[in-house]
Amino acid sequence: MTLAVSILPEQQLAVLNAAYRKAIARKRLRLMAGAGLFIAALIVASIGAEVNLRTFFTYFGNFVSYFDRILTLDNGHRVWTDFGEWFWGWHKWLKLLAETLLISYVGTLIGAVFAFGLNFFAAENTSPVPWLRFVVRRLLEFARTVPGIVFALIFVIAFGLGPMAGVLAIAIHSTGALGKLFSEIVENADMKPVEGIRSTGASWLACMRFAILPQVTAGYASYALLRFEINVREASVMGFVGAGGIGQELIVAIRKFYYSDVSAILVTIIITVFLIDITTGWVRGRLFGKEART
Repeated sequence: MTLAVSILPEQQLAVLNAAYRKAIARKRLRLMAGAGLFIAALIVASIGAEVNLRTFFTYFGNFVSYFDRILTLDNGHRVWTDFGEWFWGWHKWLKLLAETLLISYVGTLIGAVFAFGLNFFAAENTSPVPWLRFVVRRLLEFARTVPGIVFALIFVIAFGLGPMAGVLAIAIHSTGALGKLFSEIVENADMKPVEGIRSTGASWLACMRFAILPQVTAGYASYALLRFEINVREASVMGFVGAGGIGQELIVAIRKFYYSDVSAILVTIIITVFLIDITTGWVRGRLFGKEART
């Protein structure tokens, strides 16, 4: 079976080719203009932020030499040649690391509870009245906009050094972050079950309980697990301002130039975060399917 192939006249082909070349030229011009604007904005931002490449390359050696020092023991040998000397304080560090994990866990749990209670009022499709949605959204924005370490510093001043400041700081920041995520999940929920339950004369609370909550529970738990992983890192940094945990030991080692201790504590924190990442990913996969791991 033969196929008939129609060939346009040369005049029509020339017109089509010219139009194609013009379209490609316009596309390339837009791409070049966009790239030029991006480079110009980057240069202006660098000047405004006082980013000096000469300074960067001049002192880059200090950055490299610091890593060389933290990987060297007091006797001049590399840290991996004597793990006993390198991790001499592992008993104390593991205790402080456990405190960091507890700070993260309690703070995440409190934040998730408050976020759960507020997100229905922040979602556009479930908030009873517009003014309440506006107020709750502004509260959540405030809670997640202020850095957690700032909250930690305020609570350290108010309640003194210790884990309490870290727990409160993480709880407030987690409330803002999870409240935003939870409300977005609710806004993407199917509202047909709500209409069906509402037609029976059910209250707003009953609609949330029996129509919305079954659809969003899995998303809530997945985001809460991810937030816990993030909060472990946050809690480590909050120790810099005295909010408890292994961060306090890390900042002491940095200030006193205990170079090998700095690297040992950092390795401990990194391994812990890796393990938490793997564990939470496995839990999400077991509970909600493989797509929840990404």
